[in-house]
Amino acid sequence: MGSEVVIIPIIFGVLFGIFYLFISARNKERLALIEKGADASIFYASNKSVTPVWKVIIINLSLLLMGIGLGIFIGALFSDVLGMDDDIAMPGTILFMAGLGLLGGFHLTKKWTEQA
Repeated sequence: MGSEVVIIPIIFGVLFGIFYLFISARNKERLALIEKGADASIFYASNKSVTPVWKVIIINLSLLLMGIGLGIFIGALFSDVLGMDDDIAMPGTILFMAGLGLLGGFHLTKKWTEQA
């Protein structure tokens, strides 16, 4: 019963730790570059032709959801038509098609950044 009370602070502690390490590592890296005489303009993206992050998130999320939907459909076909066990057909095809969707999203994003 007491384990539920402990889990919430652990989750927040881990999130704070990750955020703190990210900020402190970035700060140390920037200070090291400045000490070596690097120009401060390298910290700011000056290239305006970069694909916006929201487009990348939307295309990856949409392809992931389409892959999950297609995985459910193919898993149902495997279990009904081919007579496979539901416990094997459904998770296997859902995860496989979701992975293919994310792989397709990666390749689309890569193509967009090469064109820009």
